This record gives sequence, C-alpha cells and structure tokens, in this order.
Amino acid sequence: MKNYIKRLVVLLPLLLLTSCFDILDKVNMKADGSGEYTIILNASKSKTRLASISKMESINGKKVPKKPEIEAKINEAARIFKATPGISNVKTSMDFDNYIIKLSCHFTKIENINSGLEQLKARNIIGKMVPTNIYSQNPEKKTFMRNKVNTFKSDYDKMSKADKEVFTDARYISVLQFENTVKSQSNNAYSLSPNRKALKLEATVLDLILQKKPLQNIILFQ
Repeated sequence: MKNYIKRLVVLLPLLLLTSCFDILDKVNMKADGSGEYTIILNASKSKTRLASISKMESINGKKVPKKPEIEAKINEAARIFKATPGISNVKTSMDFDNYIIKLSCHFTKIENINSGLEQLKARNIIGKMVPTNIYSQNPEKKTFMRNKVNTFKSDYDKMSKADKEVFTDARYISVLQFENTVKSQSNNAYSLSPNRKALKLEATVLDLILQKKPLQNIILFQ
C-alpha cells in the first residue's frame, strides 16, 4: 500500500509528508462524447509545513523530493499523455509557493483517459495498483459510467500508525459536468446540480480506500 500511495501521488510526492491535501478529479463532457479532463493536487493548507520539509533531505525515513524531481515527473506524465491517441491540448501548471499542481487535457472519448493512465502505469509513473479503467460510456444507451475500483482495505490495515495518518484529513472530490441533461444515476452519494447537468462527490481518501463511499455510478441521460 505504501508503494501504491507513493505512485498515486507521484505528481506531488511531498503529499506523503502531510495529511492535509485535496485531490480534485474533473470531467467536462460534450454531447458528442468528447471533453476535457483535469486533475488538481492541492496541498495549500499545508504549505507552511511543506515549505519547511522541502529544505530537508529526509523525514521519517523518507527521502524528500526536490523541485526538479517533481517537475521532471510532471513533465514526463504530460509527454506520455500527449502521445496517447485521442488525447490533445495537454497542459500542466506547478505552483510551488502554494503546492498546487494541475494537469489537464482534451479527449475524443472518455476511454482515452483510461488509455493515458494505462500508459503512465506501463512507464512506471503510477503504480500497478492504481486503477486505470475509471470511465466508460455507451452513446447508444445514453449512459456514462464511473467504474468500480478495487478496495485497498487489506493493504491499509497492514500499514503503521504513522503511515495511516497520511490519510487523516486528505479529501477527494469528483466533478462530472455534461452538456446533456442527466435523467438518473445509480449512486445518490453524488449530488446533482439544479440544472441536472453536473454531479459532485466529496469524500475522504480513507472513505474511498475502505469503500465506505463507493465511486461507481451509472448515469443515464435524457
């Protein structure tokens, strides 16, 4: 599990040294199935602590990654996404004053994002346990799916108390925006916007690891 978490947050390894960070996972899909994907890693709430840690060589037995190392990983991830068929307009931004890192891209169909993540896994940018078959769609049936992912509870249970504390205040936010109007969904943990064109799920990272709040959802459009 420790290696999984290291790989999962490879775009901002310093997150391993603080429990207060947010992950925003956002999809904005057009009626034709194309759209934009964005992931933002935000540790601004811990920026004072991280600024101090970044000056150290190691802490709690873990090597502290330096700015060039983080930048190299982000740029490598961007290059891999750019080379993935169906993905274009890949952009990254790195705010090392507030510890906010963003990667965004356009896709022809949502499954392109799965392929991009598979490529990151093949190049060891993310670990083997990180789920990659996250999204799928069926235009004929007018459905969009947030696919089920595996539980990592058994791995979490084996972690030390100190390592478990990494997840104490960590949060995950999923935002799904559509041009089409949502008719129904299978997971009411997602809140539906008044115009029925956006869904939002907020959870702690620990809730997801223990599957107290499942991510899977089948969305049917009008």
